[in-house]
Amino acid sequence: MLEVTFADAALPKSGALGLLVAESAGASGLWHDADEATGGAITRAFAAAEFTGKDGQTCTILAPGAGLSRVVAIGLGKEADLTARKFENAGGTLAAALAREPTAALAADGLPGPHAAAAALGAALRTYRFDLYRTKQKPEDKPKFAALTVLTTARDEAEAAWPALQAIATGVFTTRDLVSEPANVLTPAEFATRIEKLGELGLKIEVHGQEQLQALGFGSLLGVSQGSINPPRMVVMQWHGGGDEKPVAFIGKGVTFDTGGISIKPAAGMEDMKWDMAGAGAVVGLMAALAGRRARVNAVGLVGLVENMPSGTAQRPGDVVKSYSGQTIEVLNTDAEGRLVLADVLWYAQEKFDPRFMVDLATLTGAIIVALGHEHAGLFSNDDDLAGKLLAAGEATGEKLWRMPMGRDYDKQLKSDIADMKNITGRPGSSITAAQFIARFVNEKPWAHLDIAGTAWASKDAPITPKGATAFGVRLLDRLVADYFEGKE
Repeated sequence: MLEVTFADAALPKSGALGLLVAESAGASGLWHDADEATGGAITRAFAAAEFTGKDGQTCTILAPGAGLSRVVAIGLGKEADLTARKFENAGGTLAAALAREPTAALAADGLPGPHAAAAALGAALRTYRFDLYRTKQKPEDKPKFAALTVLTTARDEAEAAWPALQAIATGVFTTRDLVSEPANVLTPAEFATRIEKLGELGLKIEVHGQEQLQALGFGSLLGVSQGSINPPRMVVMQWHGGGDEKPVAFIGKGVTFDTGGISIKPAAGMEDMKWDMAGAGAVVGLMAALAGRRARVNAVGLVGLVENMPSGTAQRPGDVVKSYSGQTIEVLNTDAEGRLVLADVLWYAQEKFDPRFMVDLATLTGAIIVALGHEHAGLFSNDDDLAGKLLAAGEATGEKLWRMPMGRDYDKQLKSDIADMKNITGRPGSSITAAQFIARFVNEKPWAHLDIAGTAWASKDAPITPKGATAFGVRLLDRLVADYFEGKE
């Protein structure tokens, strides 16, 4: 991760300098000092590039003088609209522009300390790379940016805000690492082993293997895994930071590879199904973040880890399984497997921990991508208050949600001819009926389902998210906890 330090505002004598510039703002602080030291080079460059500080606008000045290798200005937009999220995006944009510089300074003088720290967080998040399996790289392809010094007149405030943000960044990186791994490496067993290592953060971790899951009666989850030589796991992570209060609960779908089973997927694009465990990955990263920043809350994270493969032992279309709740399910399509995993884990979560609420995350349906594209994740909930808080947390972090409808007419479509329910309906509204299926296993507990199929992986760079695994959900749910549930009964 990018090394971040904070220092008192003073113009650096060498290296690269980043300037965060609000729209139509006049030269002040380090911007003024740098412009004066370079004989007005920055002002002239802004004029030539018609740089006015509009949101997302950039201007790069090479070798402007005064010992600086380059100056990169990032527009923040109108001063009245500045938020921590704006500074995060600006920091990320700056980090991308400085990829060839080993070190840089960021002029954050005049900013509140938390905003200066937010810019550093954005820069750190943007520098993520998954290079574990690269054995040959040209020198010019290797990023050099390794250290950022934030120059600020609010150094103490920024330094106080940074440890919690750094813990969140660590949680995001944990998730991105997991989601980026190939499925031949990250089997359910290996996934569980990596989670166990997070015990060093203070998390209490329990791993349930196949025999334990059979003894519990996890027939719905086990049906998904029975075609694979890689046995399933369910992992429970607990963070105790909130005294005697009931925990909040987060549940993740962890299908480490999804062929579709006997209802096999088309070959084109199937390689993407290594990240069908992104919901579980987000829960792991969230729990790491909560523990890392010592959140004042009791939280439990549960992930169901399976591999969905076709074989002579695989689940067949038309099979009937008995879930942990006792309800029976007619499995008409083995590629609608994520809901089968969540069914058992959700029921276990509410029975074992009696949480204040449950939120599950899953790359559940392609239909949600048709509905919302890659800009929003789908939000389904039986509780308006919880849904409202999730929507607000999404807006604050940029991990945006869109609430989708639910209702009896959708639920009726799950009626089976031979069992309590079937696992699929027709194509119309299929992301909704998938949520209706899951709702049958929450037992009226306040609950929300986040379908992150369209947001778990990015096909292009964004300000704080390089192409690849996004870790969508980590910052969203950390913000939910921080804003509404820490230190509150």
